[in-house]
Amino acid sequence: MTRDALQEKILAILIEDFEFEKPGLNDNLRDDHGFDSIDAIELLGKIELILGYSLTWEEKEKAMGIRTINDILDYIETIEASRRLKTED
Repeated sequence: MTRDALQEKILAILIEDFEFEKPGLNDNLRDDHGFDSIDAIELLGKIELILGYSLTWEEKEKAMGIRTINDILDYIETIEASRRLKTED
């Protein structure tokens, strides 16, 4: 999935499910939109649905550093790249 397609899906989730208004890619999710840890857990579940597989505990721990929508996109791209490498080995 391209970054643009991913961005479109993530923005749709944030707008529809979390009621974000006009989210910017570099907005701080917590400070600018009141995103909390429960929201983060729910978003991880939605990311798993987008990806079509469950995230490992290690992958979920890496999500703790996410602060912006761009961070979410980078996070997903990193996971997908890592999994592709594992399947190629």
